[in-house]
Amino acid sequence: MLRNRFWEPHILEDLTSIRRSLQLLCLIAIFVTAYFAKDLVLPILLGVLLALTLSPVMRTLGRAGVPSSIAAVLLVGLTGTVILAIIGGSAGTVALWSDELPVMGRQIESKLRGVSDTVETVRRATEEVDKMSAAPVGTQEVVVKQPTLLDSAMSTGVKLGGTIAVTLVLATFLLASGNMFYIKLVQSFQTLTGKKRALSAVYDVERRVSRYLFTITIINAALGICVGSLMWIIGLPGAHIFGIAAFLLNFLPYIGGVTGAAIAGAYALITFDSVGYAMLAPAGYMFLTTAEGQFITPWLVGKRLELNTVAVFLTVVVWGWLWGIAGALIAVPFLVVFKVVSENVEALKIFSNFLDNSGQDTVRSPEEETRAP
Repeated sequence: MLRNRFWEPHILEDLTSIRRSLQLLCLIAIFVTAYFAKDLVLPILLGVLLALTLSPVMRTLGRAGVPSSIAAVLLVGLTGTVILAIIGGSAGTVALWSDELPVMGRQIESKLRGVSDTVETVRRATEEVDKMSAAPVGTQEVVVKQPTLLDSAMSTGVKLGGTIAVTLVLATFLLASGNMFYIKLVQSFQTLTGKKRALSAVYDVERRVSRYLFTITIINAALGICVGSLMWIIGLPGAHIFGIAAFLLNFLPYIGGVTGAAIAGAYALITFDSVGYAMLAPAGYMFLTTAEGQFITPWLVGKRLELNTVAVFLTVVVWGWLWGIAGALIAVPFLVVFKVVSENVEALKIFSNFLDNSGQDTVRSPEEETRAP
């Protein structure tokens, strides 16, 4: 008996260590699976996010008497039409710009001669180092044949088409199913208290996330229209491309605005003779994105869904590393979904507290606590 009591704390400590190790291994396994299963997981995640985004409109149509299946087909069909119109309207211009990239690079270099001289000095130094480390004469070099531009474009087009198709079909099924998944979730709980709590949590998650995603999508679309209109007023060719880019890049907080402004500035330098006039494009772009980020979005979204800046940055970096541009674009919507879910699940409350941006100005240092009455 004494021996059992003596060993019991050590057994509990070992079990706690084992549980934490298993949790860490599960987290690593999730990231590894997400990295290698991108082509499978990405359209599923996009389909769920699209269904949540369209949920407010879906419920409005339901209250108007439209059957859920018809409403789902109409909404997703309209969304697919808009996506195809955007791709079709921008594909030609983007392809033309891709072919002219070398010429654009030389034009930018001539406009920014002072900066390019420094770059040229660095390039020459790099070439000298390469010559010093070059392979000796007589050594056979193996050249790996790279895929042509047409092959890369075809491969990217097939992947993009498959991703869009799976996303739209899955969103249609999710919207048409109505409350079926909610009913099944409630049925999985045994007690009436558990059923009520689960149903309340699910409805809260759907309401807050759908409102956020729908609102952010509308804000980004309005920003894209404003940016495209500004570029058209300035006289920049292909203004609609910059509007589409602003819409997509604005899902990337902090990074998206700077990236879009840099692209607009580079293209304006090529187009206009005056460097000062060309700077109107990036300056106007940054003004619009700053006004949207500092005033419009906080006012419309509210403080309840504000996120920790560090958490947002790390999430964008991690998802960008996992899935590239697509991962970076869906990082913040995914983080909002996780935050709302963690607020409604007791075991995940610690994560919601970390992700929350509220209370950061109310924390006092130990010295302030000592001086406080």
